[in-house]
Amino acid sequence: FLHISKEEQKERLQERLDIPEKRWKFSLGDLPVRQKWDAYMHAYEDVLTRCNTEYAPWYIVPANKKWFRNLIIARAIVETLEDMNLAYPEPEADLEGVVIPD
Repeated sequence: FLHISKEEQKERLQERLDIPEKRWKFSLGDLPVRQKWDAYMHAYEDVLTRCNTEYAPWYIVPANKKWFRNLIIARAIVETLEDMNLAYPEPEADLEGVVIPD
């Protein structure tokens, strides 16, 4: 879950209005949703609490700073892959002398 603060969201929405190249990201529908910020945060907390399992954990990632968000996500991916102890499968037995036909 990528979490940004209410203040950060406001800044990002304002940038989308102020910077013409970012206007494509802006939707008027964001404004009424923003008014329900607290209700959304409570709903997210409820969902994350109920759905978090050892097998399929949720990560709450602070996302105000994009470089830091990316670092946390990259570390989580690396740790998960390392914990999987991945290895190449064993090749078929006795492949000596096999010739690929033309």
